[in-house]
Amino acid sequence: MSRIGKLPISIPEGVQINISDDNLVTIKGKLGELQQKVDPSISLKVDNGIIVLNRASDQKDHKEKHGLYRALVANMIKGVTEGFTIVQELVGVGYKVEAKGQVLEMSLGYSHNVAIELPPEIKVETKTERGKKPSITMTSIDKQLLGQVAAKIRSLRKPEPYKGKGILFKGEVIRKKAGKAAAEK
Repeated sequence: MSRIGKLPISIPEGVQINISDDNLVTIKGKLGELQQKVDPSISLKVDNGIIVLNRASDQKDHKEKHGLYRALVANMIKGVTEGFTIVQELVGVGYKVEAKGQVLEMSLGYSHNVAIELPPEIKVETKTERGKKPSITMTSIDKQLLGQVAAKIRSLRKPEPYKGKGILFKGEVIRKKAGKAAAEK
């Protein structure tokens, strides 16, 4: 991970970075503000529009954290400038999704509808067009929170390899298995 940690992070225009004494990094941009507590073994230095992270020693633990916190800070900067988007598709007969404010209501083949309340940091849109798979588009400045919510939604109906039904990420391909009928021939 140290190779990732050594890379400098360039600060785009319009992004403000504040590092407190207890290693709390606050990044403000046009889309919002994010905070991250950085381990004391990692030091941050800001100069000439570049952030450089340094580790205290070459211990394995410090090397791992060096790359981790560099990636977290880089994702925070990208989040407040561009934001992150995840698109998921519902594949299956009768699968539906509808957004009512911050609540996603889904029909996933169970005897009841499943409702999930999303955090206020995530903006959600649903699209249901005739002849196409229903889709969920989520956008946020926090990559970690967005990924966690997308994984939670996916866990409600994981893609299965026999019929290919479930909640998939856009562009994901499920390798199908032959099943029992093919083995008997």
